[in-house]
Amino acid sequence: MTDSATRLSRLAALFPLVGWLKTYTREDFNGDLFAGIITAILLVPQGIAYAILAGLPPQLGLYASILPPVLYALFGTSRTLSVGPVSIAAIMIASTLNMPEISALGNPVQSALILSAESGLIMLLMALFRMGGLVNFISHPVLTGFTSGASLLIIGSQLPQFLGLKSPVCGFDGICYRDYLSGYNSTTLLLGMTAVMLLIVFGKPLTMLLKKAGFSLPLVTAISKCGPLLTVLLATVVVSYFGLTMHNKVAVVGLVPAGFPALSLDFIDLEKWRLLFPGAAFIALIAYVESVAIAKVTANLRGEKISPNQELIALGVANLATAISGGMPVAGGFSRTMVNFSAGARTQMAMLIAAGILALAVIFFSPWFENIPKAALAAIILVAIIPLVRLGSIVHTWRYDRGDGLAEIVTLLGVLVLGIEEGISLGIILTVISYLRKTSQPHIAVVGRIPETGHYRNIKRHNVETWQHLLLLRIDENITFANVNYIENFITTELKRQADIKHIILIFTSVSDIDATALEALENVNHALQISGITLHLSEAKGPVLDKLEKTDFFNQLKPGKVFFHTEDAIKELA
Repeated sequence: MTDSATRLSRLAALFPLVGWLKTYTREDFNGDLFAGIITAILLVPQGIAYAILAGLPPQLGLYASILPPVLYALFGTSRTLSVGPVSIAAIMIASTLNMPEISALGNPVQSALILSAESGLIMLLMALFRMGGLVNFISHPVLTGFTSGASLLIIGSQLPQFLGLKSPVCGFDGICYRDYLSGYNSTTLLLGMTAVMLLIVFGKPLTMLLKKAGFSLPLVTAISKCGPLLTVLLATVVVSYFGLTMHNKVAVVGLVPAGFPALSLDFIDLEKWRLLFPGAAFIALIAYVESVAIAKVTANLRGEKISPNQELIALGVANLATAISGGMPVAGGFSRTMVNFSAGARTQMAMLIAAGILALAVIFFSPWFENIPKAALAAIILVAIIPLVRLGSIVHTWRYDRGDGLAEIVTLLGVLVLGIEEGISLGIILTVISYLRKTSQPHIAVVGRIPETGHYRNIKRHNVETWQHLLLLRIDENITFANVNYIENFITTELKRQADIKHIILIFTSVSDIDATALEALENVNHALQISGITLHLSEAKGPVLDKLEKTDFFNQLKPGKVFFHTEDAIKELA
């Protein structure tokens, strides 16, 4: 490879955009242009809605939808991921900002910018230590429980907006809630319900109708995904024309400043940075996990690859950019990404186009956002969030694996009762405990030979040949400090059941590693067996395991026991 080719390869590794620009075509641009316009239509109401959900001024959601996608387009490996404000991150931001020690400091906008900056720095630090694989440490049941719990919190937070009420302060007083709900604003509720019905119609019913009418898939996607924008436009026109804000006290977004704030680092405050760090760490973790999961979905559909570590860099830079440009923390959004993908996006050029359109809207059309009713935005969030509440998944997971099912339940309840950070922490801890329990009690099978074959299977599952003086044990797990005592006890129990055993053959087909503690325990087991007149043998050990054992004195201690290449060889010699 030439020096120029090597430099280009390194440049493409850091800036994946270089890779797809080399082969970019007019056809790609046509697909990206259409997808960019559709995604921009979705970004406006979502950006405002998620900022309000986070308890922040609406413009922070719009600012977070402009510069961060541009930076992600430079560094990200997904060609269709739509980066910007997302509902789960928004509720986590609100949870953090509402903590007594944080709210007491005031200036929630500054706190949100700090969360963005800290989240970005945490992701970049994770990338530096190549911790992209950290995504694997949060199991799917924990993530599902967290998503369902957070979605229920979001639904609860949007109902007051939907009903035209202030946030309740009733605690566990049922009578208080009854009186509270009786004070709903009928006009606001009617607006919200109408918005929900319109959004539902623009979902599956309209999509199916357009498909039956013979419309092309991109056009179907374009029309159906205009629902949120059309809902907001109609609701705003109704509120403005009938003066519902003044006459019926319908809550609206209010003033949205035109243009952009100056790029600034004025949000630096060391005391706030210290207090906000735990919240920022959880936001960074969840934003990364959700983004990579979404990116993998669309990448797999096209046979593309995602680099988890490069995604940390891209999302880290995007969050630093949103902090500097006055926006809230960002991540990959599922609904926007699927819209972007379905609309025909070929590359991140689609998001660059969407960001450009949104920038023009912020500069020239900000006054139009002032009379958007909050009930319409709440309707958009509710329709998007309700499908994420997957309570049925708990039953399915519980039936398949009790440990994972328990982790999912505890995560959901923990998020609802204790808080977002505490809930997901409990879920991760339970998952680790469940994993350790499983690895500390590995599956061990007493095996025999299937007649007239060289296959050895569990005597409890198959009709097999066995030998009175031979004990064949297949250990289906790596042997470590956590499980070696269990293995010792299993051998002891089997020897008590079968008093005539002269040879034990440990079949290592599923053993890829033996740690130092386990090695010492195996040496002790071998020594005890030799005293009892029983010989220990190994069969079908993998190369890496043999390499480690050869560095020790184990094979000398094993004699007269042997290491057999095939279990069948051991039977021919010992049976």
